[in-house]
Amino acid sequence: MQGETLFISDLHLDSEHPEILQQFLTFLQQDAKGSDALYILGDLFEVWLGDDDDNSDNQVTIEALNDLRRSGTPIYLQHGNRDFLIGNHFEKNAGCTLLPDPCLIELYSEQVLIMHGDLLCTDDVDYQALRTQVRDPQWQQEILQLPLLARKQFARDLRQKSQQKTRYKSEEIMDVSQATVEQFMQDHDVKTLIHGHTHRPKKHQWVNKSTPFQRIVLGDWYSQGSVLRCDKQGMHLETLNRE
Repeated sequence: MQGETLFISDLHLDSEHPEILQQFLTFLQQDAKGSDALYILGDLFEVWLGDDDDNSDNQVTIEALNDLRRSGTPIYLQHGNRDFLIGNHFEKNAGCTLLPDPCLIELYSEQVLIMHGDLLCTDDVDYQALRTQVRDPQWQQEILQLPLLARKQFARDLRQKSQQKTRYKSEEIMDVSQATVEQFMQDHDVKTLIHGHTHRPKKHQWVNKSTPFQRIVLGDWYSQGSVLRCDKQGMHLETLNRE
């Protein structure tokens, strides 16, 4: 719809969940087309093994995004913890613009900070160490030089280890640190932060020294489509029911 900007994250698209891909394609055609911009704040894919992966569902997604861009809607994308290997080839073919994480944007005359969200989970020390490793450019280059089949096996092994570790972690450890949230917002001089990653959609609001702040968390798309609609009147977090 004209005059609004859309934010989504954590779709985790993969071939095992065609219903999510179909909902996303419908969203692109019915909701995103004609909007001021679409921001995807990470984990568009369940896993992205490199731009040379010719999975047919991935190609459908790329074509649909490019169609939206050609219609006149800018698309901005941040890496998530599942698709951090998305590269320039994908960016070009999908018509997206890759953004750093964190990234400061201007949203209807307000400075807003957008992030995937995993950088905020600083209580999870093991995860932050892993994140540092897999975001290292040299490490990524070495992984991308492996054959695609080897990368697929590596991703399965990494995911299995992650699930085993997560099983024994508390919900609080895997959630964001409020102190880290406030530090990022202070460093970037913003009153609004938008992120995904935790799969806990909610608007968090608080006041510090008479100044109101808000942190808006986007939900995942496993059972519903979580969307933040922003216009000059405000920000509206909603879900798209799956037919």
